Amino acid sequence: MSDPLARAEALVGVEQYPTVGEFPVERGYIWTSCASVENGNPLFWDDDVARELAGGPIAPSTMLSVWFRPHHWAPGRAEPALPLQVHFDLKELFGLPEAVMTDNTITFYEPVRPGDVLRTHQVLRSVSSEKTTKLGTGRFWVIEVVYRNQADDLVGTESYTGFGYRRPT
Repeated sequence: MSDPLARAEALVGVEQYPTVGEFPVERGYIWTSCASVENGNPLFWDDDVARELAGGPIAPSTMLSVWFRPHHWAPGRAEPALPLQVHFDLKELFGLPEAVMTDNTITFYEPVRPGDVLRTHQVLRSVSSEKTTKLGTGRFWVIEVVYRNQADDLVGTESYTGFGYRRPT
């Protein structure tokens, strides 16, 4: 298939890039994240409160994607890992050097807990025809990222709308 749009449309609905987190969820990351924004919620700091409210320690929901932000370097990795690889694939497929995310929606399900080893995959949901905006000419796409824990419980989904484009000459 040589037509880039047809190649992209063939990937709509297909699970891509299944990935297991490089490290288990851990409290040091949770506390550092909370400290960085001065989040003093006892749910994240006090084991008794966490046990009473959530059945034990949990990570803030907003940290969902943190567990998949790859380290730029890791032993044995030949190339730097990129988050949201489908987005970069689409930029390359369509020859679009620039891109922005125009929307992000996160839905939370089961809480993420210390010790969880999460896994994820990406699904292209749609690709638009060519559009011209103030930024340039390109395409919009929607990518869904699905997160599950080691027990296969759904812990969250993220939906990203991106716009890849070429600036006007």
